[in-house]
Amino acid sequence: MKTFWLSFVPLFIAVDALGVLPIFIGLTMGLEVHRRRVILLQSFITALVVALIFIVVGPVGLRFIGITISDFMIAGGILLMVIAFTDLVTGEKRQRMVDIETMGAVPIGVPLITGPAVLTTTLLLVDAYGMLITAAAVIVNIGIAVTVFWFAEPISRLLGDNGSKVLSKVASLFLASIAVMLIRKGIIAIITEHF
Repeated sequence: MKTFWLSFVPLFIAVDALGVLPIFIGLTMGLEVHRRRVILLQSFITALVVALIFIVVGPVGLRFIGITISDFMIAGGILLMVIAFTDLVTGEKRQRMVDIETMGAVPIGVPLITGPAVLTTTLLLVDAYGMLITAAAVIVNIGIAVTVFWFAEPISRLLGDNGSKVLSKVASLFLASIAVMLIRKGIIAIITEHF
């Protein structure tokens, strides 16, 4: 049980469900409840499948096809930057830049729930505690994230329309900062690996 909690805590921080919640609200603002629930299911399945495949395949499979964690960081950072930049500069709603049909998969499932931080953390945890404990911690943490998102509607009602918009703008600024951090860390990691 102790090893489970040792795996759970770093993954809880890496998933950061409460930190991602404003971004989820911003992406799904104005959508029908049914559509939001479909997006939640899609995000849960995508985040879980990607994380579990990554645990099983691990760095060996990535090295085989020439993809590194640094590549994940840069690609995820660029995707998040485009979404944040569009909302902050043009004022367009983010769902216009994201296909509503696949929004649950990308960007919510990956990279917002299962992003570079989660993938990197799972690599370290598999090495320390094994696949089964890490997989259990991943499943519980992704379940927690989706549960938090499930209550986005009452939270959004509590904030009101203006409060949600302000929170969405602030979240976009943080999202842009996270994107810059991911890109920076990815570039530094690539430079470090090659020099």
